[in-house]
Amino acid sequence: MEGNRSHVVVVGGGIAGLAAAWHLRQGGADVRVTVLDGAGRIGGKLHASEVAGVAVDAGAEAMLLRRPEGRDLARSVGLGEELRHPGDAQAALLVGGVLRPMPKGQVMGVPSDLLALARSGVLSPAGLARVPLDQIMPATLVTTDVSVAAYVRARMGGEVVDRLVEPILGGVYAGRAEALSLDATMPRIAAVARSERSLLAAARKITAETPKDAGPVFATLRRGMGSLPEAVAAASGAEIRTGVMVRELRRAGSGWRLVAGPVPDPEVIEADAVVVAAPAPAAGRLLAAEVPKAAAELARIEYASMAIVTLAYPRVAFPQAPAGSGYLVPAAEGRPVKAATFSSVKWPHLAEADPNLVVLRCSIGRLGEEALLQRDDAELVALAMAEAAEILGVRGLPLDSRVTRWGGSLPQYNVGHLDRVARIRAAVAAQPGLALCGAAYDGVGIPACIATARTAAARVLDHLASRQSGSSVA
Repeated sequence: MEGNRSHVVVVGGGIAGLAAAWHLRQGGADVRVTVLDGAGRIGGKLHASEVAGVAVDAGAEAMLLRRPEGRDLARSVGLGEELRHPGDAQAALLVGGVLRPMPKGQVMGVPSDLLALARSGVLSPAGLARVPLDQIMPATLVTTDVSVAAYVRARMGGEVVDRLVEPILGGVYAGRAEALSLDATMPRIAAVARSERSLLAAARKITAETPKDAGPVFATLRRGMGSLPEAVAAASGAEIRTGVMVRELRRAGSGWRLVAGPVPDPEVIEADAVVVAAPAPAAGRLLAAEVPKAAAELARIEYASMAIVTLAYPRVAFPQAPAGSGYLVPAAEGRPVKAATFSSVKWPHLAEADPNLVVLRCSIGRLGEEALLQRDDAELVALAMAEAAEILGVRGLPLDSRVTRWGGSLPQYNVGHLDRVARIRAAVAAQPGLALCGAAYDGVGIPACIATARTAAARVLDHLASRQSGSSVA
């Protein structure tokens, strides 16, 4: 403690760690905050750089507006005027090599409108005929967590899983529906499934309860979501240190001692409290000495890797202008590209920046496809170009390209995830002045990460307040 100021160290400079630093300063003016990150920059998976002279996100490109945390934080740090919404273009699915419209009324791929499903042409006649049987089948009791694939397949058949649900979950988690938790990844469906006999009825109930005039679902920032971390860091007033790898975390009296830097020349940092905002594997290694139960659970959270290939083409390279915002590719199609986004269509402000440019973002790699991601940048660019030529009829070479690799970046919310997180939090709760936040726990989206940061900051501030008042409450 420096004078009367408590020192809090945040380990991890992604959006969760930076948001934790900001919330700490909002709740306690007498708190000194230091953010440590082993990388050479802050922001984690939020990063933007120019492609053909236009700022384009290299990682997450949007935040969900149905949760307010991301929008509220952007406004609080002075980026309210930078918020931008997507255009009206709709997404598609690539089925059998043909782009088909995403059926209206679906909830994370689960259909609610049979007519819209039929019109989309996404399912075969046999697959389409299987869906309404859900309404007359015996109930599938969901008393414990199950995989998304197991539940949806039992109710609506395999094609709904393979052609609708899997590509949407793959776009969010780069994971597999066979392993992903129904409770953790599709909580609205899981909740209604426990009261409705029919999954179709459950999806209809959810869509009926969704306000029709709710406004845009997503937002980004004019200079990309990658501009958010710097603004949050500046507004937090925290000391930001990059290139500092924390190797050890130990209790030290009533506080904590962190060991950072290279083994031959370690740096010891004392803190009154610590927020660990690192991915689960790194968090587990830090907690191994003092919270082994939490460390063991964190080590069991699997991560997927992916790459994003961004291509900038002259508009004349397309035989016709892209009509939608992009498309998702079911794993069953056996293609390296799992999703493609027409960024300059989806985000009108990008088209305004250069009307003669079409920016295409291709996501490559799912869980279990690490061999694909071992190819060099030139090969990944070639794969994305081949996809653009085959599916979109693009001619010629791109004006510019960028390959961004996100190794081990997407936590997998596999069956039992919520129980695992509860056990992690219970173990950490027994340690005064320690908190966790980040994408590994309650959601991989930006608002969810910010929400965990706010909770972590509140826990730390409560602990510091209790220490100053002489209380023993953790």
